[in-house]
Amino acid sequence: MLVFFQERLVFLAVPKTGTTAYQTALSERADMVVRNPPELKHAPLYRYNRFFRPMFDRVGGAQMETVAVMREPISWLGSWYRYRQRPFLLGSPNATHGVTFDEFVLGHVKGNPPEFANVGSQAKFLEPRPNGTAVTHLFRYEELGKLNRFLMDRLKVDFVLPHENVSLAIELELSSDVERKLRKKRAAEFDLYESIQ
Repeated sequence: MLVFFQERLVFLAVPKTGTTAYQTALSERADMVVRNPPELKHAPLYRYNRFFRPMFDRVGGAQMETVAVMREPISWLGSWYRYRQRPFLLGSPNATHGVTFDEFVLGHVKGNPPEFANVGSQAKFLEPRPNGTAVTHLFRYEELGKLNRFLMDRLKVDFVLPHENVSLAIELELSSDVERKLRKKRAAEFDLYESIQ
């Protein structure tokens, strides 16, 4: 999470959407950089609303806007699958070695997913709160140029994104049957992604 207090902007770090690169590029420009623990670095909107928003409200009644990135849902799952193929995870319960991408996705859509497929939900991460707190500016991962222009204009800064925390380059295929099941069980993910202007 990056906080730009003067500009009243908080950049929420949705996992597997390139936010580590933005953190590297913009951390010197930010007023607050939340790197650890991961539960705070990747604080979803509900956690931001509960812990961070009240703090900003109390500091001079600062009304902060939020910005976040959402990745196309199948691509997002593919990134998680490849990320968990890293050699040092071999033998770990959350590793995807010996698991096909179809098996990973089928595990993901279960009510109680196995550890290797338990990666959460972008829609849940970004879900508006009952008090009206919502992501103010939502961008597609596949169109980061729009986000970059927004940030450069809002923060009055130029930056170049480094390549960081990149998943292994593995060609993935999802069978049509599994894709249909994913789209049915996780319709909220696809609906939210399609709603981004």
